[in-house]
Amino acid sequence: MDNKEFAKKLEYRTRQFGISVIKLSSALPNSIEAKVIKNQITKSGTSVGANYREANRSRSKRDFKNKIKISESEASETEYWLEIINDLNWIEDEKLNSTMKEAKELLALFTSISNKL
Repeated sequence: MDNKEFAKKLEYRTRQFGISVIKLSSALPNSIEAKVIKNQITKSGTSVGANYREANRSRSKRDFKNKIKISESEASETEYWLEIINDLNWIEDEKLNSTMKEAKELLALFTSISNKL
């Protein structure tokens, strides 16, 4: 697989991840505390793919690296919020596990990309 094909597949994957985070956040309780986390995880979970897409359209290698680092950071933050949701038992494990697994994989991918730059 060449770089262009990899980038296209990763853009699709991060978009699907954002959608799964939105669906998960909509299943959170309606308490004030849950609304705060809902807002945070929705922002960070959708930012992963938005910043990756921006990276692919960057004007320089420096800009690309910066956007990749932001995607990495947002994936890490999303993982954090997923861990809190898990610790609070707000979502059933079956619904949470696949999104948690994908967050970890995306974090590993962006960390690896970042370390190669």
